[in-house]
Amino acid sequence: MTEDQAPSAAVSVSDSAASANEPRRRLTARGSQRRGQLIALATRRFAADGYHPTSVADIVDELGVGKGVFYWYFESKEMLLEEILRDAQRGLRRAQNHAASTAPGPIEMLEMGIRGAVKWSAEQPELAKLVEFALTDERFEPLVRKGRASLVSDTVPLLRNAIDQGIIPEADPEMLAYAVFGVAAHLTSVFLERDGSDPDVLADAVVDFCLRGIGAR
Repeated sequence: MTEDQAPSAAVSVSDSAASANEPRRRLTARGSQRRGQLIALATRRFAADGYHPTSVADIVDELGVGKGVFYWYFESKEMLLEEILRDAQRGLRRAQNHAASTAPGPIEMLEMGIRGAVKWSAEQPELAKLVEFALTDERFEPLVRKGRASLVSDTVPLLRNAIDQGIIPEADPEMLAYAVFGVAAHLTSVFLERDGSDPDVLADAVVDFCLRGIGAR
């Protein structure tokens, strides 16, 4: 049986529980494409219509496949959103690290990382919106918090280096990292995702506020 020949009925609870302990199926090129289509379509529908109002039936009907195809790749709608959120946070982390990779010093790396994050949010508004939603839902909030902790862990060494070099005043670098991330994420959410501010202008404001806050300006 191929991926697109999966039975149209949803898998049973026992089948889902069993598959949770099995390694992910190796997908053919066609299977990887189909899985990507499900993720892309669900991302769009969840962002536009909301996670809770959007059903598995809505997703597969628009894609033109049966429910069995959906359950071949994902045990549940919840698992699908978790996968989307993980992909989103990996993408954000890559964007930050790439933006900071050529900066000459710790504060410059911090600045470019902030700019990279704002740019990512501007270019991926649907994913950014779903991350914000996930923070309001007790099922998904721990996953997002865990991902954000990884982003903070990338920032702590930069701040520690800046303190050691006398660039910024002595302080707890982890506390500073959480403060910078929290301010940047909140300002981006309010002024970019809700108000549609210019990303470059917003990035300038976020960088200025954060660097002044840690004593780098």
